Amino acid sequence: MSGRATHAAIDPIVGTARFAVLAARFNEEISGKLLDGALSAFNTHGVPRKSVDVHWVPGSFELPQAALALARTRRYAGIVCVGVVIKGETPHYDYVARAAAQGIGRAALDTGVPISFGVITALTEEQAWARAGGAVGNRGEEAALATLQMAGWLHRIRSPRAAARTKGPRPSRRAASRG
Repeated sequence: MSGRATHAAIDPIVGTARFAVLAARFNEEISGKLLDGALSAFNTHGVPRKSVDVHWVPGSFELPQAALALARTRRYAGIVCVGVVIKGETPHYDYVARAAAQGIGRAALDTGVPISFGVITALTEEQAWARAGGAVGNRGEEAALATLQMAGWLHRIRSPRAAARTKGPRPSRRAASRG
């Protein structure tokens, strides 16, 4: 499936928090474009560059371990993982893409820190470039936006006054009287 992610409001509290971006060096030129997209999204939403740490790892397979290590430090309100896995002639692509996706998700669930998946999984290099700032958008930017949204949402639900604010939309008086 291709397309662009929808944009939602970003909670202003995230402007005071620290974030990290993990970038995979394998396919580094494309990963660099994803990193640029992530940093741009943070900047656009009021997170100063000094509040975003960038860490490079060898490849997308290493992203989950690095994300877990950073999340366990509790220094970051959220972590963005960016990388590129391009299908070749062997099943190696399947193993790396699966390990990256499952590991990043597990790291987020195990720590409670938002960790987004900005890893392009493409059949060709052309498809990867299209998703790194080309015709299909920038998956690094989208991953940073997801991290910002989740960090803000988690901050709201974890605050003492969260119960009153996050229960969802209230039914109208008419709907409530029918119930």
